[in-house]
Amino acid sequence: MNTDVVIIGGGVVGCAIARQLSAYDLKTVLVEKEEDVCSGTSKANSAIVHAGFDAEPGSVKAKFNVLGSKMMEDLSKELDFPYRRNGSLVLCFDEADRPKLQDLYDRGVKNGVEDLEIISGDQARELEPNVSDEVVAALLAKTGAIVCPFNLTIALAENACDNGVEFRFNTEVQDIKKIDGGYSLRTNNGEITTRFVVNAAGVYADLFHNMVSDKKIHITPRKGDYKLMDKEVGNHVDHTIFQLPGKYGKGVLVTPTVHGNLLAGPTAVDVENKELTSTSAQELDDLTSKAMISVKNVPFRQTITSFSGLRAHEDGDDFIIGECEDAEGFFDAAGIESPGLSSAPAIGVFIADEIAKKAGASKNERFNGKRTGIPHVAEMSMEERAALIKQDPSFGTIICRCEGISEGEIRNSIRRTLGARSMDGVKRRTRAGMGRCQAGFCTPRTIEIIAEELGIPVTQVCKNRKGSELIVGDDKDEIGRA
Repeated sequence: MNTDVVIIGGGVVGCAIARQLSAYDLKTVLVEKEEDVCSGTSKANSAIVHAGFDAEPGSVKAKFNVLGSKMMEDLSKELDFPYRRNGSLVLCFDEADRPKLQDLYDRGVKNGVEDLEIISGDQARELEPNVSDEVVAALLAKTGAIVCPFNLTIALAENACDNGVEFRFNTEVQDIKKIDGGYSLRTNNGEITTRFVVNAAGVYADLFHNMVSDKKIHITPRKGDYKLMDKEVGNHVDHTIFQLPGKYGKGVLVTPTVHGNLLAGPTAVDVENKELTSTSAQELDDLTSKAMISVKNVPFRQTITSFSGLRAHEDGDDFIIGECEDAEGFFDAAGIESPGLSSAPAIGVFIADEIAKKAGASKNERFNGKRTGIPHVAEMSMEERAALIKQDPSFGTIICRCEGISEGEIRNSIRRTLGARSMDGVKRRTRAGMGRCQAGFCTPRTIEIIAEELGIPVTQVCKNRKGSELIVGDDKDEIGRA
């Protein structure tokens, strides 16, 4: 097929770029090797909208972090995803480290971060009674926020698709070659020729960059483990609690989530395997001990799940954003680690505008930047819930008891633009299975609903990618003899 732009990668950055490109009269295709958007780094991170005080002044990270952070609240209203400006605290535990805290404040001021203040340890404990008694001072950033990374990414993708972007899932790019007027991409689902390529491939971005450029880059997957705790203890802290940054980043944080849970993490371990997302007992123990330095009595006994994500750390320790110097028409969004989630909206605007300018593209007159999310009955008043159930009775049947997710929400998640095609797809869109029992109760009925909606047997319903089917037969003795 022929197109104007191919975006490689369906994470938050790729989807942000797709959404912004859909505002122009360009034929855009996004290819993703997994079966859904938000299947890599974007689904396993801290869900923090960083204020922007940490990045080196003048760096690409600093520029896009501050711009993206300022865009996020308005974007959440346009695209209907959860966002809360809860503020953040960076804790200092030793008087000797006060100069480092001052350096962070100075960085933030240079980067254009508003509402920064250095406060005393006592003031920090007034704001957060559970922070350590050892805290002597803290940096308060009132513009720090939290967001739902799943809903953000999915909202961007849905809006992009509604405005004309084509999404091709289970499509892995295997080779890229320069041709007259653009590029040829060989995939497992055929060849695509295009005028422009956007490389938003996360930990694989170096692979694609190095196919077309003599100026090589190298990305190291940096693995981070997390622990997620039950909503029962979600109010243990209200701000996002950081420690003074060290060699491997911002250290272990403790934060509430927009859905009312408590989250701790991440650790930081450089690995070679770009698919290594397993957790280890040693890393989780390390996480636990570091979190307890910041916050007293972190209720880890209420942990409902642990998980791991990979950050794309480039050797230059900065984002690589823009057109490749020796590969015209090839645009990188590479080395996107923290604060990548915060920066995504601004990166999307920059890359899309650069491509549109180079292509001489006009505005898409039919562009609609609004999107409405799935109605969530658990968040409604009794009157609102009754009205919705009267309109569609399926919203009155609760499937996931822990999160209060109804049958109507699950069916909506499958029927809507870029609807769910797997258990993980339903989970990321509705939170069915994310609660205390971790899908122990709702899995059987969710499988049945997916099968009904897609018109497939239950044995074809997958957790995520093909090969992850949850049911392989209906008789364990027959299966054992097979």
